[in-house]
Amino acid sequence: MLFGAAISAGFAGWSAAKASLDKRLPDTKPWTLHDLRRTCATGMAELGVAPHIVELVLNHQSGHRGGIAGVYNHAVNGKERREALDQWAAHLMALVGKPKVIARSVAKAGASASPRPHKAAA
Repeated sequence: MLFGAAISAGFAGWSAAKASLDKRLPDTKPWTLHDLRRTCATGMAELGVAPHIVELVLNHQSGHRGGIAGVYNHAVNGKERREALDQWAAHLMALVGKPKVIARSVAKAGASASPRPHKAAA
């Protein structure tokens, strides 16, 4: 794993992993972890990924998910997000001359598909 450590709630240790990488790459210009998000968003847009899918990949709550639209639209777009991330991974692998290898994750049993819980109708 390049960044972080697996824990039950996701990943941890991003800053320590970045500091370790910075030591191994001393001639690299200064950068932040947020630069990875920006690069991913820009790259996916250049690959033709729809803006609302890019926002979902980045877990943004603006644009089509902000305001009143976000109140009504609880679509997860899992297939589209997976395709966007697969396309981005293939692009990165091509940049470094490696074959495309995509690891699939398995959703936890009982996990909600919605990013926000739905309120029961009264």
